[in-house]
Amino acid sequence: MKTAKELLQTYHSNINIHSLDAVASLFAADGAVELPYLASLGQPWRTEGPENIKNMFTGLFKMAPEFRFINIKYYIETPDQVFAEYEVDCLFNGQPYQQLYMGRLVAENGKIKLLREAMNLYPVMKSFQSNI
Repeated sequence: MKTAKELLQTYHSNINIHSLDAVASLFAADGAVELPYLASLGQPWRTEGPENIKNMFTGLFKMAPEFRFINIKYYIETPDQVFAEYEVDCLFNGQPYQQLYMGRLVAENGKIKLLREAMNLYPVMKSFQSNI
């Protein structure tokens, strides 16, 4: 059974358009990805269930085909929880997108129960509006 850190490492290494089934399979049936700050932009901020998570990432890769996590640093680690920071540097909707994410992963029975991420909204808004 994978630990929280092993699940996050597998998640990070499989985030690409060709491995979305592998990413989705890491999540429990009721597992979720949460990006709470997206709510302030009127965007959906919680996605639950492997199939919905796969669909969310499919949409992401349409806007940012080269989206990848880099410079991953782990700060807190227990068998069932991990906290890390990681970056993205790619084009998003044709606009430069540089982002620092902070993520807390909760594991349950070798699957991701919750991945809650925080991010700076300025790069998100800039990638959708060229006049910012």
